[in-house]
Amino acid sequence: MVSDLRRQGFTARSVSTGERALRVHGDADLVLFSLELPDIDGLELCRSLRSAGDTALIAVTAADNQLERVLVLNAGADDCVVKTWGFREVGARIEAVLRRTRPRQSLPAAISLRHLHIDPRLREVRLHDRLVGVTSKEFELLYALAATPEKVVTRKELMARVWGSNWGHTSRTIDTHVSSLRAKLGSSGWIITVRGVGYRMGYAWQIPETSAG
Repeated sequence: MVSDLRRQGFTARSVSTGERALRVHGDADLVLFSLELPDIDGLELCRSLRSAGDTALIAVTAADNQLERVLVLNAGADDCVVKTWGFREVGARIEAVLRRTRPRQSLPAAISLRHLHIDPRLREVRLHDRLVGVTSKEFELLYALAATPEKVVTRKELMARVWGSNWGHTSRTIDTHVSSLRAKLGSSGWIITVRGVGYRMGYAWQIPETSAG
């Protein structure tokens, strides 16, 4: 499941025991945990995680059992998913829980670069009034670049802003997401690679309007 989540744009890591989850969960925005663990009862883990703070919690159960879902939700989980569900639905539920549990902060302003509109409130990207379907990380990456369209944003800055990581080594994660965004925007001209440094918004938003003669 970790590899599936990464393909959807999430930064994900796994641990094998409940005890380990209790030690490292503080760095996570959300904990996706199984109710069947080798060392700790899943419900007890859920209660411990909830008592430790407000980290979003989603339980994974092996069977679609109503009583089990009720028990884990009462223990403090934000949602419960079934292991047999498709990873796309699990990813959608993760994003839905994160939207509900993120602190209510004043959102950054919407950005319009000619025909490209990026709305943080709706988490929408529109190009020529057409909705462009992007993942959560693709949205954050595009917003980070569009916020300063004439400035190069370094790879290190992007890893910190979008993935919350201080990785010092080159990561293919950024390249993969940039490639996906270019395909969805229909042109490589929207995002330019600055070799050895990072990325910036490209010429597509600077092309002047043509007027009828």
